[in-house]
This record gives sequence, structure tokens and C-alpha cells, in this order.
Amino acid sequence: MAVIGIESSAHTFGVGIVEHGKVLANCKSMYKISDKGMIPSKVADFHSKNGWRVIKEALGVAGLRIEDIDAVGYTKGPGIGACLRTGQLAARAISVKYNLPIIPVNHAVAHVEITKHLSSTADPIALYVSGGNSQILALSDGDFKHYCVLGETFDIGVGNMVDVFARSAGLKPAWGSTVAKVAENGSYVPMPYTVKGMDFTFTGLLTYATKLIGKEKIEDIASSLQDTAFSMLCEATERALLLTKRSEILLCGGVAQSTRLKSMLESMASTHKAKVHVAPNEFNADNGGMIALVAEKMFGAGYRSGLDSANTDQHYRIDKVEIIW
Repeated sequence: MAVIGIESSAHTFGVGIVEHGKVLANCKSMYKISDKGMIPSKVADFHSKNGWRVIKEALGVAGLRIEDIDAVGYTKGPGIGACLRTGQLAARAISVKYNLPIIPVNHAVAHVEITKHLSSTADPIALYVSGGNSQILALSDGDFKHYCVLGETFDIGVGNMVDVFARSAGLKPAWGSTVAKVAENGSYVPMPYTVKGMDFTFTGLLTYATKLIGKEKIEDIASSLQDTAFSMLCEATERALLLTKRSEILLCGGVAQSTRLKSMLESMASTHKAKVHVAPNEFNADNGGMIALVAEKMFGAGYRSGLDSANTDQHYRIDKVEIIW
């Protein structure tokens, strides 16, 4: 059984092909983000112009024809509305033309599941950190099997927070890896630190750091912003680890590409004899492979969706998704 998956929640149009749990292809095209951030209509237009090329590329890499595909999955949400709809329309077109089942996939579930799959973990807690969200998750045991949200951001995702700071500071390109590079030689400057149980908030930290631009060295601000935010995530995750009595932590999502966050999380976990699992960066960044993997799991478990229910949802929460496999 081969399944194609389309990811289009934000600046990436990704196409993956999975067969029996093996990723055969994972291709993408990325919109170049300017210092103004992402303008949804422009990103969606970029996806429309490049999407079919990426689909053909993925089929070529996998060595398959579209006639060899058994189902098509796509990102239902969460994400940017115009971008989500572009991927959905591509999936619907494939579904109709080739008479294939269409499978809506939750973006956050896909991030967790691809990391879990590649790490062969049993029952971890997950620290999901991306541009749009930041959550601490654990799989429930009840009749409605789902990922429980143990803790989450009260305002913005940690990735969005770092990107906004980068734009305010005039860093180019204005995203997390640039902030991380600038932060390498920085010294600590005290900053607001807000953790409420297993929840956290980043807007106060962002506002404070932005006001320091021009008053402190940029490397000191970047280093302190990054380490303060990551310390908050580590504290909340540590609390979840101890309360759930788990021994494994998944670090997933776009911000999981941060070597600094991984190092800090591993340092915390080692004091509790817990292990941290992180996927290769190819699968931490938004990608079609993770969508194809979850779509295959759903399809294999008997999930079927008609075109009428193959919609999009910008605010599609992970704890509303039943895990049926």
C-alpha cells in the first residue's frame, strides 16, 4: 500500500510518499520569507504555482506512477487558511481524477507520529515546538484515544516568538537559525520567565527582548531570549515527565532543529534517567512524509472520508483527533 501526503500548512509545500511505513520520497518547495513575514495570499499563490511540480518530483523519487498510489492524505490543519486550502485542493483533485480515498491529517499529530515512528519509542511524552504552537503531549488510555495536552503556550508558539524577534532586530534571514547563530557568543541578560504549572507564555519575553534592541549587545539579547524560552519549556516538560512517570521524551516540530534546545532537554532528562528522541531535521521541519505516514496509518486502520468531509480547519486541535491505529 502506497500513500501520498501533501503538507501545506505554512511556507512549505511538501509531498511525501510512504509504503508500509517506509518513506520513499519526501520532497518540498519553500516560500522565501521576507522581513515582513508571511503574507498568506502570496504563500498560497506560491504553492499553487509549485505544487504539481513537487508532486511529480516525489513520484519520480519514489519510482512510482500516480496509478500506483492507494490513497491521498493532506494537512487539514492547524495552519494558515489560504495555504491549507491549496494543499486540500490538490489532494481533492488527485482523489477525484484517480478515484482515490482522501484522508485529512492533523499537522501536530503528524509531527509527533513521524518522530515516534523513526525513534521506535513506546510511550513517551512529546514536546511539540513549532512556529505556530508549543505543547506538551501524552497519549491517553481512555475509550477516546488521543493526545492529551498536558501543557501549552498561552499565547504564541516559541518559533513564532523567535522569528518576530529576528525581524525586529533586522536579522537576515529572519528566523530561528539566524538567532541561534547570533546567540553563540552572547552573555546572559535577565529576562521575564513565565511558567504556570505545565503552561507557559512568550509575549512578555518577546516584548522585553525587543525593547532591549539598541540598548544591549544583540548577541546577549539573542542568547538570553533563546535560553530563557528554552528553560521555560524544559521546566514544564520536566514537570510532565515526573507527573506521568514516563521515561522517554519526544522532541518534535520545527524548533526541534535547535541543537541548543535539544542539549538543554537532554541535560534535564539525564537527571531523571530519561531519554530524548529527535528525528532527523528533514522530518522536524514541515514535510509531506509525516502527512503520508499518518494517512497510511489511518487508512490501514479503516478510516475513510468522503469529499464532503475533506475540509480544512485553521484551529484543528490535536486533542480533538482520535488515534485509531
